[in-house]
Amino acid sequence: MPFARDIVIFGGCGHVGLPLGMAFASRGRSVALYDVDTAAVELVKRGRMPFREQGADQLLPKVLASGSLTATTDPQVIGTAENVIVVVGTPVDRHLSPDIGAVMRALEPDLDHFVDGQLLVLRSTVYPGVTTMVAKRLRDLGKLVHVAFCPERIAEGQALEEFSSLPQIVSGYDTEAVERAASLFRTLTHDIVELAPEEAELAKLFTNAWRYIKFATANQFFMIANDSGLDFERIRHAITHEYPRAADMPGPGFAAGPCLFKDTMQIAALNENRFTLGNASVMINEGLPLYVISQIERRYDLSVMSVGIMGMAFKGGSDDVRSSLSYKLKRILGLKTRRVLCTDPHVTTDAELLPLETVLSESDLLIVAAPHNEYKGLDITVPAVDLFNVLGRGVRI
Repeated sequence: MPFARDIVIFGGCGHVGLPLGMAFASRGRSVALYDVDTAAVELVKRGRMPFREQGADQLLPKVLASGSLTATTDPQVIGTAENVIVVVGTPVDRHLSPDIGAVMRALEPDLDHFVDGQLLVLRSTVYPGVTTMVAKRLRDLGKLVHVAFCPERIAEGQALEEFSSLPQIVSGYDTEAVERAASLFRTLTHDIVELAPEEAELAKLFTNAWRYIKFATANQFFMIANDSGLDFERIRHAITHEYPRAADMPGPGFAAGPCLFKDTMQIAALNENRFTLGNASVMINEGLPLYVISQIERRYDLSVMSVGIMGMAFKGGSDDVRSSLSYKLKRILGLKTRRVLCTDPHVTTDAELLPLETVLSESDLLIVAAPHNEYKGLDITVPAVDLFNVLGRGVRI
């Protein structure tokens, strides 16, 4: 049967779905964004981004005006498209175990709107085996829908650029699913890498865990240097300067966000909690806020101090606070200090945040928790802890 449009993105007004929808729409595909978040849908329909994404503020009004992109809360739109891209992934629960049924639970209320002949593409990170589970469940329900897994690989905030510059991994439950998914994503990039579903699922998890482990290595190196009374940034500069084999060594800092920790835990669960490197990385990265505070307490009496936290997003240049370690830092400091003051130039979802000027003027000590460019060149007269070296003072506590 002919379809009214090319693509519906299920969960389409979030950090993964909205940039993807705009990218397809800007290349001539007709796209509908389906989302249950009414506020986000209304923002998008008015041409306003619900979050920061480089280049999106200019692109969104253009694709809306052209008619190539629409947004709706009506689930009936699912049945109008040849391709349904689902941006629901596998979370971990409060016990740090993967919630394997999360994708199917999200789909269940709307399964009646799927029609035979569609391609369903799982886009967000899923636990190995979920692609096959979804395909079998749809077949058991009599839905003749092809199922593919094509993991997103972009860095949040850089999606619109990276869709065309990065290869796309494509996998599917059957040959037709792979072929159709590859054809769909060639709209964005010609570099397609085909894998079996569980290979692709692990490829995505391994990618995020690899980054998390690298951050943990840098953080451990920083602690070792700092405990020895040395400036890790000077050491790292010497290691990486014109030396390609160490060029990818990151600096220290809070490693968090919605994916890296979660996906490391998924690999641990898959491997019966024998992911030694991953488990050690969790201890290092999640323990960094405690380490920072313990080092500060060696020099200052926090109980009589007001401490300012600069940056509440999980990374520099972002407005996303999901799983941000800045909030862990805030909670711990709340038990130890006279007052905690927090600021961020991009975050709009936290009513307790204060203007930067207030935090700078009323804090006895500052901690840079996210390396926003807005903090570069500030004239700061009180002690400051800056693992990212945004202030140019070196990395030492």
